[in-house]
Amino acid sequence: MENELKDFIHYIMVERGLAENTIVSYERDLKKYTMYLQNIESITAWKDVTRFSILHYLKYLKEQGHSAKTLARHIASVRSFHHFLLREQVVTTDPTVHIETPQGERQLPKVLNIEEVEALLQAPKDTGGFGMRDKAMLELLYATGLRVSELINLDLSDIHTTMGFVRCLGKGKKERIIPIGRLATEAVEKYLQHGRRELLGKKTNDALFLNHHGNRLSRQGFWKILKKLTKEAKIEKELTPHTLRHSFATHLLENGADLRAVQEMLGHADISTTQIYTHVSKARLSDVYKQFHPRA
Repeated sequence: MENELKDFIHYIMVERGLAENTIVSYERDLKKYTMYLQNIESITAWKDVTRFSILHYLKYLKEQGHSAKTLARHIASVRSFHHFLLREQVVTTDPTVHIETPQGERQLPKVLNIEEVEALLQAPKDTGGFGMRDKAMLELLYATGLRVSELINLDLSDIHTTMGFVRCLGKGKKERIIPIGRLATEAVEKYLQHGRRELLGKKTNDALFLNHHGNRLSRQGFWKILKKLTKEAKIEKELTPHTLRHSFATHLLENGADLRAVQEMLGHADISTTQIYTHVSKARLSDVYKQFHPRA
């Protein structure tokens, strides 16, 4: 059973070109699924897996205290894997066909208001190489809505300050072009002209954003920087690396941007994913109403 699992991971890595974090998530979920089938259901071949085997597995996960959101993710992983087995003719039936995904309550993403964004963007001291880098990264994130993984994977050839756009490869290796505003362009140009040279030293590297060794900045490195700057900006909200992306989308929609355009800039395959930001806008309007209307 492990051989088919390895083949699937190779398939989503090479043929589908999924993001590294997505691949890791699939592999973790499916290893747990395989171990359950072997150790608890005593199943040794994929052809012996039935709908009831999967339902028992979901019950097992639920008894472990997993949320509806986690169960939905596991079902998605299992369903994709069984589709692959059917396509590769390892099995003749798909046991996931009539299994429904549990509908959990969809949590609204946390966003910053305009004043909090300004405070965060002003937090880096852009006099040294690190400050110029941090300022450029935050301005670029808020200006484009890039995922952090997309930001740290940018190369010098992906940024075009003269033309005012950035090119990135999103999930599934899909390319998209996103415009950059004036302030973000100025911050990136300042970093390129002065800060990056300081961080690069004598090395050669095509990565846009560098760490103190002159190598490409990692996701963990960015996360540490964000936590430090959040504290310096005196923002009490709990921030994640996605917070500026959420704020970018919400502020665009609040100011009348077209939903399809926001979907394109965010790189969402399905517009329903983008629509959650309209709910955020409505929730924020409700908060403002309750706070300021005399009869609220």
